[in-house]
Amino acid sequence: MTPQARIQAAIELLDAIIASARDGGPAADTLIARYFKDRRYAGSRDRRAVRDHVYRAIRRAAERPEDGRAAMVGLARDLPEIAALFDGGPHAPVPIAPGEPGAPPGAVPGWLIPLLAAPVEQDALLGRAPVDLRVNALKGVPADLTALLPDADPVPGLSAARRLPEGFPIEQNPAWKQGLVEVQDAGSQLIVQACAAQPGMTVVDLCAGAGGKTLALAAAMAGKGMLIAADTIRSRLARLGPRAQRAGATFIETLLLDQSHEARGLESLNGQADIVLVDAPCSGTGTWRRNPEARWRLTPARLDRLVAEQARILDFAAPLLAPGGALVYAICALTDREGRDQVDAFLTRNAGWAVEPLDLPLGRPHGPGWLLTPGHDGTDGFFFARLRRTAS
Repeated sequence: MTPQARIQAAIELLDAIIASARDGGPAADTLIARYFKDRRYAGSRDRRAVRDHVYRAIRRAAERPEDGRAAMVGLARDLPEIAALFDGGPHAPVPIAPGEPGAPPGAVPGWLIPLLAAPVEQDALLGRAPVDLRVNALKGVPADLTALLPDADPVPGLSAARRLPEGFPIEQNPAWKQGLVEVQDAGSQLIVQACAAQPGMTVVDLCAGAGGKTLALAAAMAGKGMLIAADTIRSRLARLGPRAQRAGATFIETLLLDQSHEARGLESLNGQADIVLVDAPCSGTGTWRRNPEARWRLTPARLDRLVAEQARILDFAAPLLAPGGALVYAICALTDREGRDQVDAFLTRNAGWAVEPLDLPLGRPHGPGWLLTPGHDGTDGFFFARLRRTAS
């Protein structure tokens, strides 16, 4: 492909990504893979170049552009070398007309800016994310990585965390294949640390998904006790089985719940749990470094639905706790509606709960909980809080 043809390909891909974001379709990575599956003539250098153009355009535009050309014209306004490729030649985009509008630059959609937690550093939300690892205590200790991953750097304050550059092919490394490490953002590891799980406890990971935090809880429990990974989506829970086998966490139980009837499926656990982790569905504003197109999918109406769902989940999670048990609420989001205000509303609705202060090596207090941001902490963005059941 010529450099001009790569720009045209990026425009075509951005058209598909914009439409998919608007209509709730597949993610950008899926669409890019499909695009090149049908274009075998594109070599690896072509694919890398087109992908780079696409993601530079995505990262640049906070608001969803009108179309792919507007997204790339916006990028060309910043980069003369890109603008020069709009030359109208074979397989090239037509020249940029004088005054032709391009997508404006920005980090955060305008409607969302007032809703972000005040300490959030907006420009850092779209930086490149590293590959963070958690050393699996069920299989080894951090010193075991010295030979297998000599370039992995410690993460200050987290003894089991190691950091590698963006894009490091960790799944090809023996440390991953042997289950010695799991890919897990340092902020996510801190959430599990805040749970303070111990061997012999009864622990429920209520929105377990594919089980990243479940596996970290299993390591904290040293493989002893009752650990239940619950979710309403079968395909997500199915991914946990192979991961647990590789990690040596074979004592984990999975529980598939019926959407909208979760309380019925959890009834036998009422009053039994020492810890319940609610890693709730959220806007994902804390993960834009890894998924910048998520900005184009989020709308005020979708945020309203997420906030309502978070409150519903918290209310059916609360009865699971034994007296003295801890409910840990976490989101990979940075809006106060989903974080600080959500916890305050739960405490207003439910008597017999107390906020427990947190003191962690990264992050800072925020309202009743703890805030992590890419700019301040180098992690994904998270809000989480630990609530203790004081009523019998």
